[in-house]
Amino acid sequence: MIERHTFPLTRRPLLMAFCLALLQPLICAEAQAAQPNVLLILTDNTGWGDWGAYGGGALRGAPSPRIDQLAAEGMRLENFNAEAQCTPSRAALMTGRLAVRSGAQNVPIGTSFYGLVPWEVTLAEALSDAGYATGAFGKWHLGRTPGRWPTDQGFDEWYGIPNSTDEAVWTTPEVLQEYSVPADAQVPEADQPWIMEGRKGSEPQRVKLYDLNERRLIDAELTRRAIDFMKRNVRSGKPFFAYVPLTATHYPTLPHPDFAGKSGHGDYADMLVQTDHYVGRMLDALTELGVEDDTVVIFASDNGVEDPDAGDGQFSGWSGPWAGTYVTAMEGGIRVPFIMRWPGKVPAGAVNNAIVHLVDIFPTLAAFAGAKVPDDRPIDGIDMADFFLGKREDSGREGFVIYVGDDLRAVKWRNWKIHYAWQETKYSPVERFSTAPKVVDLTRDPREERQAAEPYNTWIFYANTITTDFRRSVEQCPNVPVGSLDSYKPPPSCALGGVSR
Repeated sequence: MIERHTFPLTRRPLLMAFCLALLQPLICAEAQAAQPNVLLILTDNTGWGDWGAYGGGALRGAPSPRIDQLAAEGMRLENFNAEAQCTPSRAALMTGRLAVRSGAQNVPIGTSFYGLVPWEVTLAEALSDAGYATGAFGKWHLGRTPGRWPTDQGFDEWYGIPNSTDEAVWTTPEVLQEYSVPADAQVPEADQPWIMEGRKGSEPQRVKLYDLNERRLIDAELTRRAIDFMKRNVRSGKPFFAYVPLTATHYPTLPHPDFAGKSGHGDYADMLVQTDHYVGRMLDALTELGVEDDTVVIFASDNGVEDPDAGDGQFSGWSGPWAGTYVTAMEGGIRVPFIMRWPGKVPAGAVNNAIVHLVDIFPTLAAFAGAKVPDDRPIDGIDMADFFLGKREDSGREGFVIYVGDDLRAVKWRNWKIHYAWQETKYSPVERFSTAPKVVDLTRDPREERQAAEPYNTWIFYANTITTDFRRSVEQCPNVPVGSLDSYKPPPSCALGGVSR
């Protein structure tokens, strides 16, 4: 057994030369111990209950041994929350700010100009400034114009798709005709779905058309490239941030040929089995490279399940005890799986029901890495390093506001939720409450079916200050308007507000 040591920073350059000469991953890994590597894997529209660690797995016909093992080796959160849609969640993850602040509160449909303005500081930029190699492999969905590509916003390299994976059907006339799209309908060339590749300092290039065949193959390629990225940076002795936003399990759920029919329970279950395998490959790579103990692994989803009643009903996950779908404020849309592993640091086998939000990842990883969090704008994320390291039981978060687009739908506070408007699925109508909001007790009523009996539905509404505090912070530092140009600059009052909680 090789005894492991942590080398002081003053000796790292000499050690790096030694690593490069001999290409010994175990020795190279020691030079990175001062700053942990980060592997952040994000699935797309995956249900809270899809994986075995959350009650799914073999129970729903899709065993997930590698993800379940990851949960056993790290901390599993039962009350981790995302935003209601893909673009907003990715904006929140990258900025540590609720997406409505960044003008990214909606999935862009029918527009090519959208995403984060250059003024926003991303997690990738913060980690890059702290000395990390940064790579993104997968779905971006935060801009597809110069200045807004991943490689413009902190990533050294990127391979993946600019928008959402459902665009793969645009290239398949027979699918479009099945849904009565005219046979002569043409997607403008500029808007054709492409797989792209880019490096910092140059414009991303088109690699291949993103059709239904490539949709089946892409996650395997993302996994391969992420592993290659990790290998290269371990050998160079540089800490890495590998961001891997997989395209599974978003519609269309078309598994790789190696996994088609694997589960025996349909395409969605096949994609769960496939994803478990790819996650396992990335975890195995960390072990083979000798950096397993020096790497923070995060596995999560960007939001909850798609509407099971839409389309052919074959592409929706399982939300466990929670009701609702993505693009709503229901728990089934925002409460998603989350696992963090950092051997010897994050307690193994820990399970916690404390509230954590996607915005908290930025300041927490920044604390682990010694990176800087912007202090000239409202930051909604909380540094939860002590929480994840097992030094405190509570996360420090009482709750958060829930926007669906521009609409403040609800606020979550401890075990309660206050709904200002009601929508159960993406395609169901929005109901406005004419008198008082609907208050639900998530502990006694996880499916949010009943109005809490008085006096709870009176005192909780007035006791909660989360909504008021958020609105006051917006008055001081207005949200970035949707469609803002790259030249956007905030008013001077933003810097006066600084970090918000």
